[in-house]
Amino acid sequence: MTTRAGADAPLHGLDKVATKAQATKFIPGQPDMWAFVLFETLIFTSYFVVYLLFRTQHREPYLQAQADLDLRVGIFNTIALLLSSWAVARCVQAARNGAYRSALTNAFLTILFGFVFFVSKVLEWVKEIRMGNGFTTNEFFQHYFFLTSIHCLHLLIGFIVMGVVVYQLWHPKRRSQELVETGATYWHTVDFLWVLIFALLYVVR
Repeated sequence: MTTRAGADAPLHGLDKVATKAQATKFIPGQPDMWAFVLFETLIFTSYFVVYLLFRTQHREPYLQAQADLDLRVGIFNTIALLLSSWAVARCVQAARNGAYRSALTNAFLTILFGFVFFVSKVLEWVKEIRMGNGFTTNEFFQHYFFLTSIHCLHLLIGFIVMGVVVYQLWHPKRRSQELVETGATYWHTVDFLWVLIFALLYVVR
C-alpha cells in the first residue's frame, strides 16, 4: 500500500502541472500585452467618464453639435473595424492549425479593413472641418477630435503590430504563435475601444 501510494504521488503532481499548462493556453498572447490592454482600457474609461459628465451638464449643446455627425459614416467605420477583427481572429485560428498561407491572407485583410477605416475617418475629419466644426468649435467637438485622434494613433500602432505578425508568418523559421496572438489581442483592443467611442459620440442621445 505504501509503495503504491508513493508511486501515485508523482502522477498526481504531474496531473496538476498538466492541468495548469492547459489552463494557461486559454489566455492568448503574452501577459505583458494583457497588462497593457488593461491599462489602456482604464485610461479610455476615464476619458469616457469625463465626456459623459460634460455631456450631462450641457445636454442640449451636445445634441445640437452631435447632429452634425453622419451616423452612416460611423456605422461604416464600425463595420470596417469589425471585419478587421473577424479577419485577425481567422488569422490566429489558421496559424494554430498550421495553415500559414491562410493566416497571411487574413493578416493582410486585417490591415486592409483597418486602412479603409483610417481613410474614412480622415475624410470625415476633413468634412467636419469644412463645415466649421474644428477642435475649438465647442466642447462636443473637442471630445470628438480628441477621442478619435487618440484612437487613430492606436490604430497606426496596430498597423506596425500587424506588420510584425506578417513578418512572423512569412518565413517558417520566424513563426511564433505567441506573437501572432499577442498582435491579435492588441488589434481586438483597438476595435473594442472604437465600438465604445462610436456608441458615445454617434449613438447616445
